[in-house]
Amino acid sequence: MPINQPSNQIKLTNVSLVRMKKGKKRYEIACYKNKVLEWRSGVETDLDNVLQIPSVFLSVSKGQTAPTQDLAKSFGAKTAVNDIILEILKKGELQVGEKERNAQLDRVHHEVVDIVAGKLVDPLSKRVYTTGMIEKALAELSAQGTHAHEPKGATSTGETTTPPTGEADSSVAANGEAKGKAKDTALPSWAGVVATRSAKSQALDAMKALIAHQPIPVSRARMRLRITCPNTILKQAVKPAQKTKSTADEADVDEEKATKGTVKDRIMSYIEQVEHQDVLGADWEVVGFVEPGAFKPLGEFVGAETKGRGRVEVLDMAVMHEAD
Repeated sequence: MPINQPSNQIKLTNVSLVRMKKGKKRYEIACYKNKVLEWRSGVETDLDNVLQIPSVFLSVSKGQTAPTQDLAKSFGAKTAVNDIILEILKKGELQVGEKERNAQLDRVHHEVVDIVAGKLVDPLSKRVYTTGMIEKALAELSAQGTHAHEPKGATSTGETTTPPTGEADSSVAANGEAKGKAKDTALPSWAGVVATRSAKSQALDAMKALIAHQPIPVSRARMRLRITCPNTILKQAVKPAQKTKSTADEADVDEEKATKGTVKDRIMSYIEQVEHQDVLGADWEVVGFVEPGAFKPLGEFVGAETKGRGRVEVLDMAVMHEAD
C-alpha cells in the first residue's frame, strides 16, 4: 500500500536556523553550523557553503517549506527566492545551539583574558602576568560577585534569620544608610563574559574590577609619550578652565593648585617618570611615562594651550617588562 507524504516536507538535521518575521509570518532558512557568522563577517562568500538547501521554510524542524503565495505576500510578488534568502540571512535572528553558544563564550573568554594580560602589569616590577594568573584572578572575582548577592541573614542551610524587634528598627535605618553609601562607593564588579558584547568592552570592565579589588597586585601598563611644545608658550600661565557652579562647588584644593603654574608645570604634572627632555630649536621636547587615563586630558590640554602648535605622540601603548 503506497504511503502518501506531503510534497512540501523536507527533513534536515544538524542545522543552524536563521529566523525572520515578516508580514505576520515567521520564515526560516537552514544553514550549516558556524557558517552564518563567517558569511556575515565576510570570511565565507559562497552561499552554497552556507545553506543546507536553498529553500525558505515555515518550520525547518517539521520540514515544512513556505508556500509561494505567503512569500509573495510578505516579500513582494516580484522578489526572487534567492533575494528572500539573502534578506533573511542578513537581517534574521540566528538560533544558536548549546554547543555553539559554549564555544562562542569560550572564544570570547580567551580574547578577554589575552587583552587584559597585555594591558596590566605588576605595579612594582612592571612585569606582565601570565594569562593563567589573570584567568585565576578573574575567576576569584566572579566567585566573590556570586557570594555578594546572597542575603546577609542567610544561614548555611539556606534559611534566613530574623533579628529581635528592638534591633529591627535600628538595623533597617542602618541598612538604609549603608545602601545610600554603597551606591556612591560601589566598586566595579566582574561576573564573567557574555556573548552579546565585544571582547574589548568586556576586557575594560575586567581591568576596572581587577584594579579596584586587587585579587593580585595589578595596575595599568603605562604609556610612553613624546610631548612637544613651543618654548614661547612653556612659561605662560595656565588659562583657568571655565566651570559651572556645581563643578566649582565640588572642586577641592588640589584641583585649584593644579590650575596654577605654567604650561610646563601642568604638562610635567601628567608625567609620572621623565625619560629625557631637551630643547630642539624653538621647541621643547620631553619623553616620559604616563598613565593611560591621563593621555586624553594631556592631549586636550596641550592642544588647547598651544592652539595646535604642540603635539603628543605615542611611542609605546603599553610599557612592560617580560617575565624571565
